[in-house]
Amino acid sequence: MAKQIIYALLFVLVIGLAQGQARGAYLAAYWDGDYPTNWAGEPAPTDVRDALETAGYEILDAAQLKTWMDARIADGVSSVVVICPDIVPDTVVETNTADCTLRKYLDAGGKIVFYADIPFWNQGNQGGGMTNWGASGATGILGFNAASATWDSYNTVTITDEGAEWGLTETWGSQRPTSPDNVDIVLATDDSGAAAAWVKHYVPGDIYGGFVRIRDTGGIPNVDDLMRLAEYGLGGNPYPRGPNPKDGALHEDTWISMSWFAGDFAVSHDVYFSDNFDDVDTTAEAAFQGNQGSTNLVVGFPGFPYPDGLVPGTTYYWKIVEVNEAEPNSPWEGPVWSFGIPPKTAYTPDPADGGESVELDAELSWTQGFRGKLHTVYFGDNFDEVNNATGGPPQGITTYNPGPLEQAKTYYWRVDEFDAVTTHKGNVWSFTTEGAVASLDPANGAGDVKQTSILTWSPGVFGASHEVYFGTDSDAVKNADTSSPEYKGSGNLGSESYDPGQLEWDTTYYWRIDEVNNANPDSPWTGILWSFTTANFLVVDDFESYNDLDPADPDSNRIFNVWIDGYDDPTNGSLVGSDTPPFAEQTIVHGGNQSLPIYYDNSVGYSEATLTLTYPRDWTEKGVTTLTIWFRGSAANSAETLYVALNGSAVVNHDNPNAAQTATWTQWNIDLQAFGINLTNVNTITLGFGNRTNPVAGGTGSVFFDDIRLYAPAP
Repeated sequence: MAKQIIYALLFVLVIGLAQGQARGAYLAAYWDGDYPTNWAGEPAPTDVRDALETAGYEILDAAQLKTWMDARIADGVSSVVVICPDIVPDTVVETNTADCTLRKYLDAGGKIVFYADIPFWNQGNQGGGMTNWGASGATGILGFNAASATWDSYNTVTITDEGAEWGLTETWGSQRPTSPDNVDIVLATDDSGAAAAWVKHYVPGDIYGGFVRIRDTGGIPNVDDLMRLAEYGLGGNPYPRGPNPKDGALHEDTWISMSWFAGDFAVSHDVYFSDNFDDVDTTAEAAFQGNQGSTNLVVGFPGFPYPDGLVPGTTYYWKIVEVNEAEPNSPWEGPVWSFGIPPKTAYTPDPADGGESVELDAELSWTQGFRGKLHTVYFGDNFDEVNNATGGPPQGITTYNPGPLEQAKTYYWRVDEFDAVTTHKGNVWSFTTEGAVASLDPANGAGDVKQTSILTWSPGVFGASHEVYFGTDSDAVKNADTSSPEYKGSGNLGSESYDPGQLEWDTTYYWRIDEVNNANPDSPWTGILWSFTTANFLVVDDFESYNDLDPADPDSNRIFNVWIDGYDDPTNGSLVGSDTPPFAEQTIVHGGNQSLPIYYDNSVGYSEATLTLTYPRDWTEKGVTTLTIWFRGSAANSAETLYVALNGSAVVNHDNPNAAQTATWTQWNIDLQAFGINLTNVNTITLGFGNRTNPVAGGTGSVFFDDIRLYAPAP
């Protein structure tokens, strides 16, 4: 792919270790020697590289950059790197994964300022040639899906206040912008609302320290502006980072020495560690392991916390709170990290437990249990026989070939692990081969399911009819027959749905579908046991049910045909959904797979979209008291009052008049009594922008909504 070469600058400020030591500044610039010292193809009144060197920057080549970044990984300093030109040298992206040097540098707390067009573009050799992975570098290295966000949009970019602080001054045509969902500080946005600069600063829970990407087609940057970028980006990261072991890792031992990189202002560290997430998350006394000056903690060893050792099969949680009594913003509470000790039983089966449509020649595999040496496999189509089996032959490998499998059949298997001392009986796993009935909705194991859900599935290849089994007792549903109370009736092919009626809150339900064909001697085909758990709240709308089907299709459920906007109303400036499929938003979501996009144009006075409710309409059910709405706007939006209306008249405004400009997912909790109406018959809910009772011409923008719910008070 042809690609314009845009030069970039590398500058670094290295902040020393914590405990009050002085911080020094390290300035460096990586410069590809195959290119001149100015900005290729653009007016260059001075050699940028030479100007940087004169200003105190150390000039590095590709090999030196690798050495320098390795040093920053080792000492955990807070620093910033920009690659120039915008072709990342192979020395720091040895793999297109999080294992590469560049990603490890980010994990260690570094930041990257990237004056270029495509983030982390990599070529096989400096100065041109075939790419190794091209635009997918951001996807592999940074760990988010940028596949559709790395290309040009050519919209007009306007500068936000944050962008002005970074030295950006003029509008330009955006190239290869990222979605605002991937940034924490939006420096500029284009006509489509996308960000024309890549910015990532550390926030608690983030998996990498930070990067910045700016594309300014106006010419070479002013060195003073670049220094302001450094000052803005290197104000110091006060949070702990770089956990070892990595967050979510498995650790195969019963003791561990944990470590982290200190926040830039920390003098000491409050350490919390427990197998109870809530205790760590809330910094409860039960999880507090003390205040200390060092950045490591041993647990699971005599003389240290958990002296009897860590327990296999257990997940442990830890948090660091950085403390500096001399700093007014202290303390700084880090994210909750976790690691697990593998269980002594086998785990991570393949096919996965409850797997569907498994191929008939599948080979089974698993991960051996903690310190497992030998493995005994039991396999069959009868749960009880597999569960009760004993005396099987052990094997040394973690794979098993069951031979040819039958179509549309459920199989069970178990792996016992021997650790040279004890045999640990494994769980019974199951899977169903291709051709069997398959669950569609709710998905097997789903949580927070609506209390009015209709169960649907796809038929198998042999059945002419089906039998439905449903209940709250897993064993009863699994073993039920047509004489059992769990049997809910039968239906013919083509009617693959079951309405269980109003379900209880926060309850796990089990269901099974058997297929029947009296003309086939193998009938009936017993289905696998599925489950789901209902929510402990009422779902007003989670936006998961909307599709892009043609309106003539009886199953069509387009989001703008349910949330009615101002398309046919000249006094209402709202539009719901995207212009082209998918109409519901599928990238910027708070929960699940979809959210509601509303575009507002208040030049006509106000903008709103309305949903007519079928359920829930009694907003006093189970004692609910709070309406919760998640929303996300953009810094580029015009400031318009965000409001909610019930039954077309009862309006509550958001307390923040600039709520539409909030660029992160934000939870809005509303006391239902604030609406001042009879809540037993709520027939519509409206989301809007502006002054509904006294419309005044205003501006434009777009906001995403998700997870509209009703909650009862906590017990």
